[in-house]
Amino acid sequence: MMPAALTDDTANQFWAQLFGPGTSIVGIVLYVLAVVALWRVFTKAGWPGILAIIPIVNVFILVKIAGFSAWMTLLLIIPIVNIVFSIIVAIRVGRGFGKGGVFSFFLLWLLSIIGLYIIGFGSARYTKPA
Repeated sequence: MMPAALTDDTANQFWAQLFGPGTSIVGIVLYVLAVVALWRVFTKAGWPGILAIIPIVNVFILVKIAGFSAWMTLLLIIPIVNIVFSIIVAIRVGRGFGKGGVFSFFLLWLLSIIGLYIIGFGSARYTKPA
């Protein structure tokens, strides 16, 4: 809720700045960077890279790369469980590419775009989890 002291004009300015062209451009740039990184990771893991473009499908494929069933992606809908499951997925993806738990936690979960670029464009090779 907006505080009573704000007028309609101030509220409109707030929403215009929040969803204005500047934030839209930043969002699109971040999305393109994520797609490029995921494309390389998917290709290394043996999946078609073009699946990285489709927003929900790319999460399903990342869960499959971690060695889980795509149905397990539904755990990302449940509050608190989604945090734990996303950390597990990040660690399993990192393990699949020969990276340790610290790398996986910090660079595949907290700063995922950076970690995906390191895996995708680096010398890491994918081995399917058992």
